[in-house]
Amino acid sequence: MKKVKEINEYGQNISVKNANLWYGDFQALKNISVEIPEKQVTAFIGPSGCGKSTFLKCFNRMNDLVDGCKIEGEFYVGETDIYGKIDVNELRKNVGMVFQKPNPFPMSVYDNIAYGPRTFGITKHSKLDEIVETTLKQAAMWDELKDRLNKSALGLSGGQQQRLCIARSLAANPKILLMDEPTSALDPISTGKIEELMEELKKEITIVIVTHNMQQATRIADKTAFFLLGELVEFGNTDDIFTSPKDERTERYITGRFG
Repeated sequence: MKKVKEINEYGQNISVKNANLWYGDFQALKNISVEIPEKQVTAFIGPSGCGKSTFLKCFNRMNDLVDGCKIEGEFYVGETDIYGKIDVNELRKNVGMVFQKPNPFPMSVYDNIAYGPRTFGITKHSKLDEIVETTLKQAAMWDELKDRLNKSALGLSGGQQQRLCIARSLAANPKILLMDEPTSALDPISTGKIEELMEELKKEITIVIVTHNMQQATRIADKTAFFLLGELVEFGNTDDIFTSPKDERTERYITGRFG
């Protein structure tokens, strides 16, 4: 039996070969192969329902939770076959996720951040204090929240809640952070703060973001993938995708002449 990979064997790059995914009889992803580089921001763009979020959720096996979902192909995080014999909780510790709608737990700011580390067996108060402070500093929120640690996270603004959710993911010390339209419900100032945060975080971790906002992709992404009807149409450097796309469908989409 294949040995379960230890936590430190997860790399920061993602490699996918011949990925297909069905929800019942509907094929949502069609023969996708891609290499996502480490410590860069990779953006997934494309119209609604084209498979962007479905593909993103393959990387931490969130689709396992969907009835009738069937997946084929090879998915590797570093050297680890993530659909092999692995501990899915370890995978999700290494591959964190931030959703479209901020979803802080109904507890204090402190307990939101400490939740993950406690789950992984850290109980010493001084260690938890250190993780909370370090993580909030990493998310550029320490000065805003250091005097509100014991107050409910639900009292924060939407933008603060979303950055808190990013901080909560960082508390598990992930190698990769998946972000599914993390700013679509936020105002421009909050969006700007999260984009600045991504710029900073990519020095340490790999970020994959689904976005409907093409301007956002041009601002923050090193690589961009364009999806259409479950297919990966084009993948490359963001500048190339937006200034000289190779596929006519990509050009039509980014110039707004799609359909």
